[in-house]
Amino acid sequence: MPLVVQKYGGSSVADAAAVRRVAARVAATVREGNDVVVTVSAMGDTTDELIDLANAVTDAPDPREMDILLTAGERISMALLAMAIQSEGIPAQAFTGQQAGVITTSHYGRARIIDVAPARVQKALAAGKVAIVAGFQGVDPESNDVTTLGRGGSDTTAVALAAALDADVCEIYTDVDGVFSADPRVVATARKLSRITYEEMLDLAASGAKVLMPRCVEYARRFNVPIHVRSSFSGLEGTWVVGDTDEGDTMEEPIIAGVAHDRSEAKITVIGLPDVPGTAARLFEAVAKADVNIDMIVQNVSAVQTGLTDISFTLPATRLNDALAAIEADSEAIGYQEVVTDDSIGKVSLVGAGMRSNAGVSAKFFAALRDAGVNIEMISTSDIRISVVTRSELVDKAVRAVHTAFELDSVEGEAVVYGGTGR
Repeated sequence: MPLVVQKYGGSSVADAAAVRRVAARVAATVREGNDVVVTVSAMGDTTDELIDLANAVTDAPDPREMDILLTAGERISMALLAMAIQSEGIPAQAFTGQQAGVITTSHYGRARIIDVAPARVQKALAAGKVAIVAGFQGVDPESNDVTTLGRGGSDTTAVALAAALDADVCEIYTDVDGVFSADPRVVATARKLSRITYEEMLDLAASGAKVLMPRCVEYARRFNVPIHVRSSFSGLEGTWVVGDTDEGDTMEEPIIAGVAHDRSEAKITVIGLPDVPGTAARLFEAVAKADVNIDMIVQNVSAVQTGLTDISFTLPATRLNDALAAIEADSEAIGYQEVVTDDSIGKVSLVGAGMRSNAGVSAKFFAALRDAGVNIEMISTSDIRISVVTRSELVDKAVRAVHTAFELDSVEGEAVVYGGTGR
């Protein structure tokens, strides 16, 4: 029998009625002749509510206890969904990440999957049951402690299970009908993509598109797991995320896949650095010790009179204080004059594999921003992506201007957003 792994996000299981709706869809998939494994997120805003509870009792929640707390949300979802599927007349069994064999690193709150040993899931499937697995969580094999994978970790759980079980497809259900050429909450006329490559999807996800998480796409690309992104609120065909198409097919694909944006980053500018070999290394070694991921980096031309330069870089806003503390702790070794932070920025990115072989993309992109009155603070490029940093309040205007300039607007009417979170 074909094996289908399905993942349902928080908006898809937000309340009892939503859980029953998901159970009916799972039951229908089984009746179509498929074995089914389901990964679920916490219901609605449960994770945010648990974080708020932790912050209400302490200013510094212990990371280990925080992971124990946050995994409760997915355990609630998996148990309720198993009950609802059983009420549909389909046998089902729920598993925590640990019970499902999701083995992770020991980093609380941001663990990475290092292996999946799904023996209990396989046993349930062999017995004719639907296996429901709590997303977002696993276990550290050294301490046997529960760990969480970071926000959006349920996507990664689903793809990892699909890879380990050699599933035919991993269906990611969300509150929109697939992957769009822009966030339909910002661009109402965004066009749904029928197909997109892992490479393009990875760049869109890394640039802020919330429909899939970058780690999920990385995992799918590594193990060649086909992903079908679709809505749990409709029966429409969604978007297939797959490997590179044949050259003959690629020639018919549009130059640009889409426009993504991100308001979750902040900027640090380190002023007055000695413009000598090793300075940048010392700066970023300090940031690396704090385990902070860096996105864009720009170094100014040094002033001839002083021999000093400035370096700006962007990073997740949630890690701004950690990076700042690490830089200040190594201030003598780095030798800077001043550090300036800015958390009111936004990033806009244009992504498309067709950039490799089509001239004029950059010119059109920057002209669209100019005509919209959007000032650019930083620029970063790859062979299939152009990203710029601007003021946060200008992001929506920039996204709409670029989307229209590249003729990505749909002629079939406005995109439907069934939930409201994008997951």
